[in-house]
Amino acid sequence: MTARRDEALADLVATVNPAAIEALTCALIAEPSVNPGGVEKSTVEVLATACRAAGFDVEVTEVEPGRPNLLATAPNAGDGPGLMLLGHSDVVPPGPGWTGDPFTPRRDGDLIVGRGSSDMKGGIAAAVAAMSVLQRAEEFGITLSGPVQLVVTVDEEEHGSGVRHLVADPPDREYAGCIVAEPTRMTVVRGCRGASYFDIGVTGRAAHSGRPSDGVSAIDGAARVIDVIREDQAALAADPDPLLGFGTWNVGTIEGGQGISVVAPSCYLGVDRRLMPGEDVDAIAAQLTEDVRRAGIEDGGVRVDVTPTMFLPGFATSADDPLVTATATAVSASGVDPNVGGWTAACDGGFISTALGIPTVVMGPGDINGQAHQPDESVSLSELVLAAQAYVRAAVELLA
Repeated sequence: MTARRDEALADLVATVNPAAIEALTCALIAEPSVNPGGVEKSTVEVLATACRAAGFDVEVTEVEPGRPNLLATAPNAGDGPGLMLLGHSDVVPPGPGWTGDPFTPRRDGDLIVGRGSSDMKGGIAAAVAAMSVLQRAEEFGITLSGPVQLVVTVDEEEHGSGVRHLVADPPDREYAGCIVAEPTRMTVVRGCRGASYFDIGVTGRAAHSGRPSDGVSAIDGAARVIDVIREDQAALAADPDPLLGFGTWNVGTIEGGQGISVVAPSCYLGVDRRLMPGEDVDAIAAQLTEDVRRAGIEDGGVRVDVTPTMFLPGFATSADDPLVTATATAVSASGVDPNVGGWTAACDGGFISTALGIPTVVMGPGDINGQAHQPDESVSLSELVLAAQAYVRAAVELLA
């Protein structure tokens, strides 16, 4: 950029409004959108009202009854490839341990406290603030070659129905990139692991516990399945990827048995498998089924059924992609160390990257590990402002 352009951009960035970011963050927190629950509608209505008030073109599309996706477009840009800012409207249940009402936002110094403040209603508010500034870019002598659009999906925390609906019927335009406003503490994440869930049903045969040899214990069979999973985990850990590490297994739930005096006729495992980019959930299910067969678990009369129930792909964007460099430059210019790396969490960006072929990074305010999904979740207003400024700079770097 020329010195004049740098000066104009600095003046544009200086118009980011902290009070507006705080107000919208708090308004979004105050509308519970807990998932499971399917109650994102009121949050999206608040967001749509704010976007229309800012002058954006707004489309609301119902994914399921009461569960709308939102697409908001800032006007005053060219017809070239645009920039997508991506978020989700749902939050996880508050859980115990809060020192106040999770859905009554409150300030604690620089922090805004409330469920969803960090994951990720604060990031959405920062994106809206950035777009409000960007639609005035021409007043500062900056012309954007393509539009900046905010996409907010439902159901990210559970089954991804919102992003699946989006990629099945995507916006009719090209994109130079997508920035997911998830809480990364402003780190530029160019790759994420994906996630998948499996229901594993183990069927045995009931018998009196006085003669357990008359039956076949499904619980014993499930324990042997867990051993197979543990062995595969060790194999995955032996060959880590430099950016994203390796895929991981977690047996999160187990339920089984009929009674203490009965040989267990059934047992069920709920299993999480984090995915590396390019891994296929059906292939993983088939491989686990084959590993169970080879281990001889079904030889004694046990049956094991492996069923995938959720899939969110991983992705990796090249380190030299213009989106990565533009976002890192923007973060640095906003006064934050521009770390570029990978993320162990999964997000909707995996579908944007793999299904739509749009270069994708994750960069946003808040802390996925230290705040998200925890009691007294919070986000710093100062960081929300920095994120909004970084989104403005990234859009200009990429589109001007």
